[in-house]
Amino acid sequence: MKPYVRLLSYLSPHRAVLLSAVAAMVVFAVLDAFSFVLLIPFVQTVFNPGEANPVSGALGWVLDATVWRWADSARPLQAVQTVIVIILIVIVVKNVFDFAKTYLVARVEQGVTRDLRDQVYDHVLELDLAFFSRTRMGQIISRLTHDVELVRTLITRELLRLVSSCLELLAAVALMVAISWKLTLAAFVVVPGAMIMWGPLVGKLRRGDRRALDLAGDVTAHLQETLAGIRLVKTSSAEGHERERFHGLTAEYFGVFLRTERLRAMAAPLAEMMAALGTVVLLWYGARLVVLDGSLEGAAFVGFLALSLKLYSPVKYASKFPVLVQPGVVAGERIFEFLDSPPEIRDAVGSRPFPGMEHQVAFENVSFAYRAGQPVLQEISVEVPKGTMVALVGPSGAGKTTMVDLLGRFYDVTSGRITIDGTDIRSFEIRGLRDALGVVSQETVLFHDTVRANIAYGSPVDVEHTRIVGAAQAAHAHDFISQLPDGYDTVVGERGTELSGGQRQRIAIARAILRDPPILVLDEATSALDSEAERLIQDALERLLVGRTVFVIAHRLSTVKRSDLTLVLNGGRIVERGSHAELLAKGGLYRSLYESQFVDRPEHSAV
Repeated sequence: MKPYVRLLSYLSPHRAVLLSAVAAMVVFAVLDAFSFVLLIPFVQTVFNPGEANPVSGALGWVLDATVWRWADSARPLQAVQTVIVIILIVIVVKNVFDFAKTYLVARVEQGVTRDLRDQVYDHVLELDLAFFSRTRMGQIISRLTHDVELVRTLITRELLRLVSSCLELLAAVALMVAISWKLTLAAFVVVPGAMIMWGPLVGKLRRGDRRALDLAGDVTAHLQETLAGIRLVKTSSAEGHERERFHGLTAEYFGVFLRTERLRAMAAPLAEMMAALGTVVLLWYGARLVVLDGSLEGAAFVGFLALSLKLYSPVKYASKFPVLVQPGVVAGERIFEFLDSPPEIRDAVGSRPFPGMEHQVAFENVSFAYRAGQPVLQEISVEVPKGTMVALVGPSGAGKTTMVDLLGRFYDVTSGRITIDGTDIRSFEIRGLRDALGVVSQETVLFHDTVRANIAYGSPVDVEHTRIVGAAQAAHAHDFISQLPDGYDTVVGERGTELSGGQRQRIAIARAILRDPPILVLDEATSALDSEAERLIQDALERLLVGRTVFVIAHRLSTVKRSDLTLVLNGGRIVERGSHAELLAKGGLYRSLYESQFVDRPEHSAV
């Protein structure tokens, strides 16, 4: 029951609208059942005019106070017309409340969907990079879209439909008991069987629905990966390979889905058979009460039969409810897997705002491993005074990017510590620490928004336009931005596809200039630029670097050569350190990298 209870908690913020919807359901159920009871006075006035009310007790009193009060039994045609008018009035009022409950349920439905999707999205944003490295993007998207929609169906549409069915059932049963309690017992002979017949199917359906949802997430993930890498697919002529992989996933999903739906499809015909059996029992026993016993009037029996038709519809639905809601329950469990994943990197108890850097950044015997027993960095120790430019070089996988990731607490060190002005960075609030860190990387990230919004991303929302223009001018981006169709209000397209690689890089540099961070990371920051573009922004980089502590990862040779300190990493360790000239003179790994990559083409990429 735990998933059900947890899912139902999302209804709490909408209790006022929900209660209004339930009130409308109650009125609808009563009027709906009463509209069938009105068949009793109709039949009575047509076939037995002038005779007394065939129903006794509370229901008979209600009919005396309403229908028989206005219908003159001595004038049969007028009485029939009166009954018909009353039936029409009841149906009109009933449908007004039907509209009200439908609209109110839709409000609850969409409110729950919005709240759940917002909560999942907010939590996903708080999760660490480690979570995203082990979770496929398609699975995340599937939970935020498809799974949330299934939960919406469960806890609003299906649940409230169950409530409505139960209310209709109660109203029908109350009026049926008022007509004949004996016949009511006969009507319920088959109900227990209908309610329990689905028990053995529920477990199989839950397992099947979970597998189907997992495969749906895999299909979404594969689609997202293929579209993101469509250039590689095309250049590799790998369309056939990707087609085969995708068709395999969809075929597996098709098979699992059909096997599950085959079980679910049994619900309707079996429930219909149970209802038919109940109707047969009802007709047989009711006829005996009318013909042989004489304890039930014919008009009352007709009204009872009409109510029994209302009875079996909600009973059939209630019996199928555990089967119908299994996809929503499984989707809720999958969503809760994300919501229950705690952020591994969080503010420590008593953490304080980041005060800025006055003296130095220090790595003190730092080691780190993404997985236990597989170290990526080992015993890294280095002091970086404020305003120093440090170049990190080495072969791929040496740990260069990991070092700066640890500085921003995207991961926490496995052992040792990183300090700023002697204070462990884990003592600072994460938001303040990361605000002090600016990153310009090779893979420039732009959003489907305006140029203005992309430059101002991460800055205060009320940043002045003049500052945005100034940052763009400093990055030598203002001229090409001014030539765009809408200038700074031009939408750059998804991932900045409307711009060239060099233009995207210059917008990223303008973003860093606007944020004005004291610590800057340049990760292949100019690798996407042609010679002319690089020449234009070198001046911008010169001004950006002044007064900042800079970590340069595999930057171009000109920047590496003028760094204050170069660290050569290999196998997760610092194997050499010094200036460009000192490292060349040592004849070690740096010299080997330099000679293998740049001696014959010094104008190209860097160490």
